[in-house]
Amino acid sequence: MEKKMRFGIKSKIIIGYLIVIICLFIAFIVLNSQISSLQKERNFIIDHDIEVHDLTNRIEKHLLDMETGQRGYIITGEASYLEPYNSAASSWEKDYNALYQLLNNNPRQQEKLEEIKKSIQGWIEAAGEPTIALKKENNTKELQQFFEKDLGRQYMDDMRSQFSSFRNVEKKSTETRATELDEKNQKIKIGLYGLLLFVTLISLVIAIVLSNSIVNTIKEVTQTIKRITALKGELKGRIKVRSNDEIKDLGLATNALLENIEERNWLQTNIAHAVTMYQGIASVDKLAEKFLFTVSEMTGASFGVFYVREENDKGNLFVKQAAFADRKGEAGRESFLIGEGLIGQAALEKRTFVINDVPDTYQLITSGLGDVKPNSIFIVPVLFEDEVIAVIELASLHEFTVLEQELISQVIETFGLTINGVIRRMEIARLLKESQAMTEELQAQSEELQTQSEELQMQSEELRMINEQLEERTKDAEEKSFELEAAKEDLEEKAHQLELNSQYKSEFLANMSHELRTPLNSILILSEMLEENAAKTLSEDEEEYARIIHSSGKDLLALINDILDLSKVESGKLDVLLAEMNMSELPDQIERNFSHVAEQKKVQLKINKAHDVPDIIHTDEKRFQQIVKNLLSNAFKFTESGSVTVSIQRVPDHRLTTAMRTVDTDCWLEISVADTGIGIPKEKHQLIFEAFQQADGATVRKYGGTGLGLSICSEFAKLLGGWISLSSEVGKGSTFTLYLPSLSKGLIDYEKVNFAYEEVAVSVEEAEPEAEVTEIDHPVQRVAPPVQDDENVFQDKRVLIVDDDQRNIFALKTALAKQGMTIMTAHNGIECLEMMKTSEPFDLILMDIMMPQMDGYEAMQKIRGELKLVDLPIIALTAKAMKNDREKCLEAGASDYISKPLDLNQLFSVMRVWLVN
Repeated sequence: MEKKMRFGIKSKIIIGYLIVIICLFIAFIVLNSQISSLQKERNFIIDHDIEVHDLTNRIEKHLLDMETGQRGYIITGEASYLEPYNSAASSWEKDYNALYQLLNNNPRQQEKLEEIKKSIQGWIEAAGEPTIALKKENNTKELQQFFEKDLGRQYMDDMRSQFSSFRNVEKKSTETRATELDEKNQKIKIGLYGLLLFVTLISLVIAIVLSNSIVNTIKEVTQTIKRITALKGELKGRIKVRSNDEIKDLGLATNALLENIEERNWLQTNIAHAVTMYQGIASVDKLAEKFLFTVSEMTGASFGVFYVREENDKGNLFVKQAAFADRKGEAGRESFLIGEGLIGQAALEKRTFVINDVPDTYQLITSGLGDVKPNSIFIVPVLFEDEVIAVIELASLHEFTVLEQELISQVIETFGLTINGVIRRMEIARLLKESQAMTEELQAQSEELQTQSEELQMQSEELRMINEQLEERTKDAEEKSFELEAAKEDLEEKAHQLELNSQYKSEFLANMSHELRTPLNSILILSEMLEENAAKTLSEDEEEYARIIHSSGKDLLALINDILDLSKVESGKLDVLLAEMNMSELPDQIERNFSHVAEQKKVQLKINKAHDVPDIIHTDEKRFQQIVKNLLSNAFKFTESGSVTVSIQRVPDHRLTTAMRTVDTDCWLEISVADTGIGIPKEKHQLIFEAFQQADGATVRKYGGTGLGLSICSEFAKLLGGWISLSSEVGKGSTFTLYLPSLSKGLIDYEKVNFAYEEVAVSVEEAEPEAEVTEIDHPVQRVAPPVQDDENVFQDKRVLIVDDDQRNIFALKTALAKQGMTIMTAHNGIECLEMMKTSEPFDLILMDIMMPQMDGYEAMQKIRGELKLVDLPIIALTAKAMKNDREKCLEAGASDYISKPLDLNQLFSVMRVWLVN
């Protein structure tokens, strides 16, 4: 049956108003149409008739102008009188054509216009043009003869008569149209009154219909409510409303309220009945049978089983205590464990299950006529102190209603307390019987204990002798414990010595770094100046010698940096700084750093980046870059032809090992560097990752290197939570693969690494791509210098060099003097302060840090504090590049910081920035 369309009070009122509005709208359209028609006719009378009269008058005026001009010219002979004649002669025909076109719907008037036109043309041909021509010829005699006859007067009289007749006809037409317009206006008034009366009647009809509909429906509902009230508590009656509106909603809501009250009354009555039936029952099985019988009667259940929890060696076991409509004890299983089957799951989750789609294999309900499959199953656990002590399962031929489910749920809320009380009473009775039996047993056992007491006295004597033997063994154990304690102290002393040795080693390497970098600084600066050969005094061989010296110095610097890095890694004192790294820029960085190397060696460089690689990962970017650059440098070093391929991809989930899954990471990345070089024998794969090791001696002789790069890469990879694997075949190439996690939550045991860190010398030079890559610990910021000549920046600038090493002073003084600067030198901080007090102001100071008597830190503090030279640029120079040296220098008052050995281009760039500023 189709659902009846809802037609509410609001809808009825709106539709009534809409009908009235539509009628008004239709009346408005009809009225507007009639008024528009009247307006058009009125405009036609005004525009058409006025235009006709205007054009008629203009034509007559043109004729009058022609007659006046003709007569004036004939009388005076002045040519000026011909101007109005000629103007009117050229204009009357235009007005005539316009008038003729305007009367295209009146053929009779057009015929009269044609007669007027013939008269005008007759006058022009007979009187106008001939007389003007005679006057021009000065033929007075013929003019007199013409005017004696005066043919023109006859034409003019005819035209006046024709125009008068034409106007009279037009006037009558105008009067006729006006009369018709008045009649239409009267009809519109009558129609308007009629429409108003019609709309009023429709509005009244709609109002009466709507009000009757609403009032009658409300009366029906009111009468029904009164009938229900008169029944005094009987809630069977229901409100019936035929209309489909808000009144029906009110009736339905009232019916729902009555149904709810009726259901609540039924629910409370049955709950009270169920509670009263528990009284006087002393055993669980009787209680279970009574409960199943009562609940089945209330809910219409056709089948039921009751299980009670019992504890045994297997745990909590639920045992069947009663069944309803059982067939020879076949109703349900005898027992089950918690979590076993659906009923066991209900006990485990402490949750009620209602199943309406019962499978065909379920236990059948038996009757006298046969077996019937149930349609619904209801499993409910019984709780006591938040523990399941019983489970009830019911089956019914009909689906359990929500009200029946609520009845059972409320009944079992207190049923758990009842079951527990019955079980406790049964347990007390059982314990009472057991206590009586135990009393009898205790009497028999007391006699046995008397006999055993005598036996124990004999055994105690034996134990005393054994105890004396144990005391002797305890003394021996204490002596051995003292020996172990002494051995432990020896081990702790050796461990302390090892720690001191490690500290001495780190300090030794830091001091050696300073001692090696100081002369190396002079070698690099002077060799670079010789290599430039600005004065053109060196031969090509000497320039080559200088290049070799400079290159060897840089190789020595790289070796020092590698040894320091390896020392930091081995001692576990390397700082790892996790931060976000942009992986989308990595291919461009590799291309920028190694494309020229590939071109020089004529080796193809390929870079492949998978689309699923995240744009941002968390790692130590500096260590990561050092690993990649080392692997690429080795690839190009050992590849004479072919290609070097870099592949960047995300490790898929199915390839993650168990160890990789235990790391708390966002994802794992796989960066592989494959080359087509000489390859590595399989037995050497582990060897090359050890310090100072390469595949064989021939490799060292041919390609050079120290064998530190891969060792450092391997250790760095471990610090970052990953590792490097190798796949290689001699003569075909090698593939080094870096597996690296993205550690947004930090490294494993990172705190231990961080706290164990101690300051050691660090590298500040970034190696060339073809050499083994070293790190940049304190990169100097590159600022684009202003566009001006270097000589203009450095010329005549006063620079003070403060350094205790004459070699460095000589190298710097020589380099700066070539730039046109005035150089002054001091060997320690004290000399520096004295010179600044006695000499002219300096434009810039190059300050060494490690000096005798007064070091650079103290000197800079006094310059800023005592001398108040806050704006004087001071560039700190040091060969002992310790961690946090840059921050310490800036805190002491340095404007900038550069680590030795110095790069002259780098030094000039920094000096240029501060001198310009």
